[in-house]
Amino acid sequence: MPVFLTACPRNCYSTCAMRVTVEDGRLRRIENVSENLATPEGPCLKGLSYVERAHSPDRITHPLVRSGQGFSEVTWDEALDRISASLTRIRQEHGPQALLYYTGSGTKGLLNACGLAFWRLFGGCTTAYGDLCWPAGLEATRLTLGANEHNAPWDLQNARLVVFWGKNAAETNVHQMAHLQAAIENGARVVVIDPRRTETAQRAGLILQPRPGTDGVIALAVAHLLFRGNLVDRDFLATHVLGAGAYEEMVREYTPERAAQIAEVPRRSIEKLAQLFGTVHPITIVPGFGMQRFTNSGQTMRSILALLALTGQIGKPGAGWMYANLQTAVFHPVKDPIDFYPPEKPDGVVRVGISTARLGRDMLALKDPALKAAWVERGNPIPQNPETPLVLEAFRKLEFRVVVEEFLTDTAREADVVLPAKNLFEQTDVIGAYWHPYLQIREKVLEPPPEVRPETEIYRSLGRRLGLSEDVLAAALPGPSDAAVEVWLEKKLEPFGLSLADLRKGPVLAPGAREVAFSDLRFPTPSGKIELISEEARTRWGLDELPRYTEPVESPKRSDRYPFHFLTPNTKNRIHSQFGNLETIRRMAPAPTAALHPEDAAALGVTEGTRIRIFNDRGELFLPAVLDWGLRRRCVCVPNGWWITDGGAVNVLSEGRETDMGFGAAFHDNMVAVEKAASA
Repeated sequence: MPVFLTACPRNCYSTCAMRVTVEDGRLRRIENVSENLATPEGPCLKGLSYVERAHSPDRITHPLVRSGQGFSEVTWDEALDRISASLTRIRQEHGPQALLYYTGSGTKGLLNACGLAFWRLFGGCTTAYGDLCWPAGLEATRLTLGANEHNAPWDLQNARLVVFWGKNAAETNVHQMAHLQAAIENGARVVVIDPRRTETAQRAGLILQPRPGTDGVIALAVAHLLFRGNLVDRDFLATHVLGAGAYEEMVREYTPERAAQIAEVPRRSIEKLAQLFGTVHPITIVPGFGMQRFTNSGQTMRSILALLALTGQIGKPGAGWMYANLQTAVFHPVKDPIDFYPPEKPDGVVRVGISTARLGRDMLALKDPALKAAWVERGNPIPQNPETPLVLEAFRKLEFRVVVEEFLTDTAREADVVLPAKNLFEQTDVIGAYWHPYLQIREKVLEPPPEVRPETEIYRSLGRRLGLSEDVLAAALPGPSDAAVEVWLEKKLEPFGLSLADLRKGPVLAPGAREVAFSDLRFPTPSGKIELISEEARTRWGLDELPRYTEPVESPKRSDRYPFHFLTPNTKNRIHSQFGNLETIRRMAPAPTAALHPEDAAALGVTEGTRIRIFNDRGELFLPAVLDWGLRRRCVCVPNGWWITDGGAVNVLSEGRETDMGFGAAFHDNMVAVEKAASA
């Protein structure tokens, strides 16, 4: 049976290399690739479920058009004729920017760039800026270090103190746990800071469970204690850090007593954390994405990162800030969070006019021209973006909607036309990663079903109907044959001295990748140093040049109407809204539930399985309760990614707000009330 090397392109840290076995046109087996030192054990349960996903009976395998309350299968000619007619009319009546081209992060690859190239040929479009995932942390890192790089994943074994700050790697970055175990066996100590006592926390010798959104004040108090105890690296500060004096002066006001009161953690825990930072080296901080989804999160991330600068723990084996590793972003000239910003000078073709964080309300408010149509691919924005009710309203007000999808998601259900999308095994591509430094091939190993076309060919077919010549299409789009796609990819690799043949032998380190980031202690900041004080924080974002603590917009300190923090973490069972529809995954998590601390549950008259109402002035959810002694009091927790049709779409409760920097989505600023449901 043929065996192929490929890689998982999902929006996940691991980007696992995989060996897949194919027999009679079907995926039969998925195995590990030990040559990838970041993921030598192979894919997780989600990756293994590709055996089901690739051949799921629920997969969309024909074009669909809306018919009454449902959909009917049509031919490609019928679907494309309908799309062409509608888009041509809208362009003539309102201009090309009346079309929203919305893409998510569902699949990584170089071929994703073809979409925007096509819409430029259409005459233009409107796109969104910002990102749901991580830009506040990216920007905080850029302001401080100048670039988003970190040590190779396997370098973690050299750390003697590992601090998981708001990250549950045991579920969201499972391969990191093997590297952590190696560090523990080498004598490392582990700290976990998280409102939930997670599976990762079982490895920790010190656990802090702060009030959500207050991590920054803990970091500032630790800095206070480091200076007070003379536990900072004065030589490193003098040579490699800008603003150490101002930082020392600023953190004097952040005493451990004050921080303990704000974050609602024991003062002695903050003191113990500071003692570890000051005496146990080398230190690696592994921050999660969740805590940089608050309205104060960029400044929070700056204050946590500063602890490494104060102790000289950057540019060394086993030391550093393991947040985002963009060393594989070699194909794009800009490798940092400025990618998420709206352009300073509009190009007159692509209007970058909608904040991803405020998708629904910005879609509804946009004028000159107002939006009339949308094309969505690689994303499921209706349940995944903040303010789901407004996003749903905005999509329903459009005159025409096209969604390219593998399954009938919440967003696809709102479309006028649904086009079947290829899966990852049906077209060759090249992918990078944002945790490890490998470039990998995503090899074509299966032929798609007869009526499924890759996006490149969807655009080519639509372009012909829109009057674009073959020469124009050929210049913008790779293909149409598999061989032509590979020629296009080869040209992308050629400047780096690489080829598809190289990638077919195994994962390849990105050109210029460093196992120890910033090992030369050169930082691409304006000063050439680590910047604890940042002029750009003020000029670009209107923030304090130093990362002072501020309360999130929504917190119990500001209002007692909604006393519970609504936590919506990721889970090992899904990647956001993907995989949850598969039987393999449903066996692990068949339906959404809401976790409560047993003492909170008792006060509400709730027991295990009782149906509760979670609500605020934006919406409500009705879910069965599960009791969790490891959850912080006054928190209610529902993993994100459930569809509206599952009854657990968490963004019916969130508000569309941006983070303090980076144009991220601050949907973790989310206070709710909880009560026993009337029907319980």
